[in-house]
Order: sequence, then structure tokens, then C-alpha cells
Amino acid sequence: MDYASSLLNLLPAARRNPGLRELLNSVDSYLPAEQVERIRAAAEFGASAHKGQKRQSGEPYIAHPLAAAQVLADLRLDPDTIIAAILHDVIEDTPISKQELAAKFGEPVAEIVDGVTKLDQIEFRSREEAQAESFRKMVLAMVRDLRVILVKLADRLHNMRTLAAKTPARRRANARETLEIYAPIAERLGLYGLKLELEDLGFRSLYPHRYRVLEKALQRARGNQKEFLGKIANNLRSSLERAGIGAEVQTREKHLYSIYSKMLRKSASLGDIVDVYGLRVVVADADTCYRALGVVHACYKPMPGRFKDYIAIPRVNGYQSLHTTLFGPNSIPIEVQLRTGDMHQVAEAGIAAHWKYKGGDNLDSVQQDRAREWLANLMLMQESGNSEEFLESVRIDLFPDKVYVFTPKGEILRLPRAATVVDFAYAVHTDVGNRCVAAKVDRRLTPLRTPLRNGQTVEIMTAKGAKPNPGWVNFVVTAKARAAIRQYLKGLHRREAIELGSRLINQALGEFNLSTDKIHADVMAAAIAELGMADRDELYEKVGLGERLAPLVARRLLPAVGSGGNEVGAAAAAPLAIAGTEGLLVSYARCCFPIPGDAIFAFLSAGRGVVVHREDCANVDDYRKHPENWLPVSWQPSADRYFSSEIRIEVANKMGVLAAVAAAVAGNDTNIERVSLEERDAETSSLTFELKVTDRKHLARIIRVIRRMPEVLRVYRTIATHGHSD
Repeated sequence: MDYASSLLNLLPAARRNPGLRELLNSVDSYLPAEQVERIRAAAEFGASAHKGQKRQSGEPYIAHPLAAAQVLADLRLDPDTIIAAILHDVIEDTPISKQELAAKFGEPVAEIVDGVTKLDQIEFRSREEAQAESFRKMVLAMVRDLRVILVKLADRLHNMRTLAAKTPARRRANARETLEIYAPIAERLGLYGLKLELEDLGFRSLYPHRYRVLEKALQRARGNQKEFLGKIANNLRSSLERAGIGAEVQTREKHLYSIYSKMLRKSASLGDIVDVYGLRVVVADADTCYRALGVVHACYKPMPGRFKDYIAIPRVNGYQSLHTTLFGPNSIPIEVQLRTGDMHQVAEAGIAAHWKYKGGDNLDSVQQDRAREWLANLMLMQESGNSEEFLESVRIDLFPDKVYVFTPKGEILRLPRAATVVDFAYAVHTDVGNRCVAAKVDRRLTPLRTPLRNGQTVEIMTAKGAKPNPGWVNFVVTAKARAAIRQYLKGLHRREAIELGSRLINQALGEFNLSTDKIHADVMAAAIAELGMADRDELYEKVGLGERLAPLVARRLLPAVGSGGNEVGAAAAAPLAIAGTEGLLVSYARCCFPIPGDAIFAFLSAGRGVVVHREDCANVDDYRKHPENWLPVSWQPSADRYFSSEIRIEVANKMGVLAAVAAAVAGNDTNIERVSLEERDAETSSLTFELKVTDRKHLARIIRVIRRMPEVLRVYRTIATHGHSD
């Protein structure tokens, strides 16, 4: 009797279930007795903690964590990972605490379980946000210990196997999440077996009709193909034996979801997919792979352009193989993969292949290094934006149709298809991306937005003091580049808010012949503490963003004696000078398009800073109901600054009138930003132009030119007549 069987005989009858028996038998095949005992104790502890809880299918809840642990036991993972899988729901669904888990089963187990635990205790605005925040927490835990994702994937796999108990809506939601997030993560980590099953289960639940149709079509074709493949496999075995190459030749069939995805991607029918069936050749070492490739190509002619060497250039998840497509009998294409035994192990189990129990000696591997590199990039992504933006970035990052390019030193970088020179710069290092000013591709100067192609060599030129261009975010495709640019813009926005807030507070203090420089440090510190701010910059930032009112802040900064009881108000302060160079925190209302020379009025808007209107704008009447948010402003002389303005032109309906008016407008040192045409009646039309002008004089000159045109009946500047502030 083996150790697992003897343990089962000691368990209470209520604990003797097929799931536990299978798990203990599996771990007993590769773990020492004391570790099997730990796993048994964890199963007892989990069963006790989940006592009375049922799954939606009606079975005892403990069946689920035992099944998740079985998935990992089949991969022959270490005891801590198996125990964490058994206990992965106890913190979330029972009164057991993380500290109690750590005391009983060790800190590593408690950390893995905590990393997997969802955030049900936190209030979120939406289910999508909760899902995104839960995923962000899981990623942060993965950075500390990659085994977190192994447990999470096993948990998801068993949930997908038992999805029938859920409502149709929940089945579809879980299936979509599995296909968009968990299956790609399994692929990224090289867990090929898990990835395939997750994809097929997700496909079956999300598109049941498409799944059935494709399954039946494959069943009809399978009989002839298997016999056909068997003959080719026998032919290859004989040829390899004659060449003195020991090899295992296996037949393989592409999974349903892989076929479906390829049909969608190529807009092809099932008959057009050439690699539904294929062969795999497993040999002793990498050198033999290339020798075997020569034998294979001697047997059957290779299809041009279909050879890929993933041994010399591995995939991003560490996958290595040679891929070639052959013209089989009757010119039927057959895909063949050639790899070593170790490569096959990594292809099937990925990073899990390196967590197989080795007496506690878990050596680092290339796959783990690649996984950690990917997780480090995820950490950079999560530093900018909210959880939902982060989840979207990860989705983009998980579907990499890769392009391989070289650094000047010959190092290979893997980037998504359509990645640009800027993406390459950020892939090298965030600082290189931030300071990038030019680039050479294959020794030729190239625009930064140029998409890269396989095999190109890219050299980035940087400059001290250079900064990211906000426009880059419109064409970069990697999540790392997008996150870095957004992080910079976020910092830029903050700096502008601080500068504006400082000006607004000094403006309010100006009524009392004071400035922030004249405020005693103790008075400033007391006001900052009273307002709940961390420091002076945060105070200025909140004022610049409109979340705090400068007059009220100024009142708190006045010395205790000598204020004279004066009321501090925005209307009493000297006007804030507007130059048009303030950046993101001073905006110009699109209801009235104020330009230099207009009498203007400003309103402090929370989160947007200062919004400038013309004094005759209809929306100003609404703002006058909130005098505490008023802000007097005036134009500061500024050369060569352009502002948006809008004019409306009523014209007679004649051939070419729009082109004639546009030419007249464009000939007066202005850019046309937008134009629209509205036919008023059979005789007349109304043209609306949004222009870039320097001031009222510039606009008046343009209007005079237009007014002289014979087709023009009337021209005037637009302004809001009802409440639309933007």
C-alpha cells in the first residue's frame, strides 16, 4: 500500500472523495511523504473552512480547489503551489485570515493565496472596474511570486470546465474574459496545454453554434487526414533512421479555437487553412534539429516563405522550434515542427516546467526571466492611468503579432506588428524613449512614426533635455510606450497646475499688497495643514485645478493682525493676465471663442482650471450665479500666438462658392481648422469656419475681405445664445 492510500484510510469518510484521492495519488508519485502529508493537512483544513458551502452545481465547495490543485499536480509543481491552490479561496470566502494561513502553512503559501484573492470587500463604481482592479492586484502579486498566476490559471481552468452551472450571461462574460485575458497570459508564460484548453472551453461557451459547426466539419475531414498523416509520418521515420537520427515523430491536430482565429484573421474558409493537421519531430539536441530539417526537406519539398527558426530567435515566451511547411502528396500542405525534448517540455509547460519539484532547488530559467521582464513592463503600465486603462493596456500587450528588429549591437528586440521607431526607443529603455529626437533605420534617417519591419536595424539618437512629444501617443502601439508618454503628460499637467495655482494665489493676495514670498513660513505651513495638503505644491495644484478657490486660500494666508476685516474676493483682485501660453490648465470656451482684444471673463472649473469666456457670452449669465468661482482676467500682449475663432458666412448658392471663400480666408495668414455647410433654402447657404487668428484686428481684417466678395450676403462672428459651455 502506497503512502497516499494509507493517508486516505485515515481520513474521515466525509473526506474520501474522488478528487482528493486522485490528488494525493498524483503528488505521491513525485513528492516525499512529509510533503504529501502537508498537502493532506491542507485538504483537511480547506474542507473544514469551506464546510457547508456549495457550488452552483450543488457539489461541496471543496471540490473546486481540489480540482484546481489537480491541474497543478499534473504539471508536477512544488508543494507550496499545490497547497495554495487548495486554499486559494479561504481568505475570500471564509473567516480564515492571511496571518492564520501563514502560521499554519508558511508565508509563501499565504502570499500566493492573497495574490489570487479577489477584491470583493472594496466598493467599486462598476463591475468592470472591480474586475480591472482585481486583475491589477493579481499582477502586482505575480511580480512578487510568479506562482500566483499558475494558481489563478488552474482556478480559471476548472471554473471553465464547470461553466454549465452558471446563467447564459455569466457563461458568456466568463468565456470572453478567458479568451481576452487568461488564455493569452497562459500563452505568454508558455503554458501551452492550459492555453489550448482555456481557448477551446471559452470558444465553446462564447460561440456555441460556431463551435458545433466547426467541430462537425473537422470530424468529417479527420478520418482521411489521419490515415494520410500516418503514411507521411512513417515515411519521415524511415528517412530519419537511414540518416542515423534518433527521432520521435508525432501527429498533431490544430485546436478548434486556433483554426477559428486563423479563419477570422485571414478571412478564409476551413479549406484554406493549411496547417489544421501536422507533424512534430522530437530529437536529442538543437544541432540534430537542423540535420533533421535537411532530411525532412529531402523527403518533401518545402513551401517557400513558410520556414521559421524559433530556435535561433525564440518567441517572447521562450518557445523554441523549427517550423516548416511541406508540399505533401497531391500538393497538400503539411506543417512540421522540429524541436528537442527540453524544448517540447517548455512548449507544453512553459515556466511551470521550471517549478517542477526538484527537492527544493528551483533554478532560474530563460522562461522565468522572460516572464519577469514582461511583468516588469506591466508594472510600468500600471503606474499611469486607472485600473480599467491598465487592463486595456494588458489586453493590447497580450496579443503580440511580433516583429523582430536589431539594435546596432546586434541584440534582438521583439515588438508587436506595426510598432514604430518610438516603440523601439521605449523598448530599449524608458529614458531612451523620453529623450528620443531622431532615428536611423538601416543607417537611414527615418521619421519617428515609421512602422518597423522584420530584420531592420534601428539606431536611436537622443538629446539631453529632450522631452516626449504628446502627439506620439496617437501612433505608438506598445503599452509600455503609451504608459510612459501618459506618465510624462500627467507630470506636465501637474507642473502647469502648480504654476497656475501659484499665480492665482498671488493675484488674490495682491489686493493686500502681499505675495506668497511675503507670507511667513509658519503661516503657510499652518494653512497647508489646516487644508489637509501635504505641501505647498499640492496646495498650488489644487488651486490650479479649480478644486480650491484662490480667494479663500489667500484669506487663510493673511496675517492674524492687519487684515482689516477686508473681504477677499476674486472680483476685488487684480486681473489675471492671460497670454495663451499657459498650457492645459487655461482653456478657451468653444461657445464664444474668445480672442485677444475681446472683453473677457473667466470661471474656475474643478478639474479643468480656468475657462475663459467673452463677456457677452450667454453662458456667463449662468456662471454669475456662482460669484465665488468668478475670476477677473485680462489679455497679456503676446506676439505670434494663435487662438480659435468662429465665423458664419451666408452666401448665394453658386458653383464653387465654398472654394472661393475658403481661398479668401486662407490667403490672410490663417489656418482653417474646420468648415461646415448648411443649406438654408434653394437660394442661400450658411458656411461656418473655425479659424486660427492672433487677435480681434486679425479677425476683422479677414471679415472685411470676405464681405467684399459678391457671393457673400452676410458675415458675422458666432456666439452662444444658450447654455453650452464647450
